[in-house]
Amino acid sequence: MNYKHIDFKDIYADISSFNVSHSAAEYHLILHVKNRELSFEEQIEKLHEAYASLTQQELNGATSVFKRYFLSDAANQVDHLNNKIANDKRCAHSIVEQPLLDGTKVALWVYLVTDIKCRKLDNGLLEASHGNYRHLWLTGASNKASKAEYQMRLIFNDYVVQLMEEKLTLANNCIRTWIFVQDVDNNYAGVVKARNEVFATQNLTPETHFIASTGIAGRTADSHINVLFDAYAVDGISPQQIKFLTAHTHLNPTHEYGVSFERGTAVEYGDRKHIFISGTASINNQGEIEHPGNIRKQVERMWKNVEALLKEADANFNDMGQFIVYLRDMGDYEVVKKMFDNRFPDTPKVITLAPVCRPGWLVEMECMGVKEFKSTHPDF
Repeated sequence: MNYKHIDFKDIYADISSFNVSHSAAEYHLILHVKNRELSFEEQIEKLHEAYASLTQQELNGATSVFKRYFLSDAANQVDHLNNKIANDKRCAHSIVEQPLLDGTKVALWVYLVTDIKCRKLDNGLLEASHGNYRHLWLTGASNKASKAEYQMRLIFNDYVVQLMEEKLTLANNCIRTWIFVQDVDNNYAGVVKARNEVFATQNLTPETHFIASTGIAGRTADSHINVLFDAYAVDGISPQQIKFLTAHTHLNPTHEYGVSFERGTAVEYGDRKHIFISGTASINNQGEIEHPGNIRKQVERMWKNVEALLKEADANFNDMGQFIVYLRDMGDYEVVKKMFDNRFPDTPKVITLAPVCRPGWLVEMECMGVKEFKSTHPDF
């Protein structure tokens, strides 16, 4: 993975790039605001100006497949943002309130690919087609059922139907999910219950497999929406191309403490391997929190866990395109930022205020990467 940092007047951009000869290039771009005195409208405008400049000059005509906006105050920001992106129909937009701990109002993560065709399907999925595969993104799924449990169940049931319309299944084709939970300390248990029950109907069990995921605090502008959901699936893939990462020396199977997600997933193509690491915290292989109350030690243990998962995919941190880091306590920001900047000065990253699903976990991270890989599978 190659990394580049670019400064604009009020914005800076961190870019990771992956290039294979005669095939699609991939980029992760994270845009940050430098000038905290700008209004939200001004920050959005500056982000979009920088993004437009980069797509024309630095990103070789790559197409934006997925964008996630991290907001500080969704209730006062979502309407303006939706108006700004209303005409951008060929990209999946994820919008979540997870305040940036650098004191800015918005940051933007973009995943881009060259030579890919994107279109919005009638069922709401974003289709990105390249070669033998269709990559299908769902963002911002929600409803207003009376409880988080019911909202999660309806979201998953609707998603199963959307996949069925494309002749796909949750078990065979969904690679990654993100579940954002308002008031995670009180609502996460209901989300887990609903997911477990839906998964049991979809041949997703401890004896088969689950899906890589992050379940974390996050919300939208509407206080009645307790659960937001993003997901990524691939059409054209075979079971032989998917490897689930466990790192049993460091982590226990999630079903042992009542939840249902994979620690990580690697997807093998003919020319590359995609790696998706789920939200990972300072946990041991007995399911216990390591180093309660010690943020530095929790970060170090979290890194060891992620390293162990990456090793199973024959990968390492140098293959990662981005990091998303979630903190429970904003008072830990300076320590965590310094640790990440010292160890990973070039990797695009965002650090947000977003409590993890268990109060004793002070920090969690996820990452997504790609590395060159040769196999008999069709190329990406």
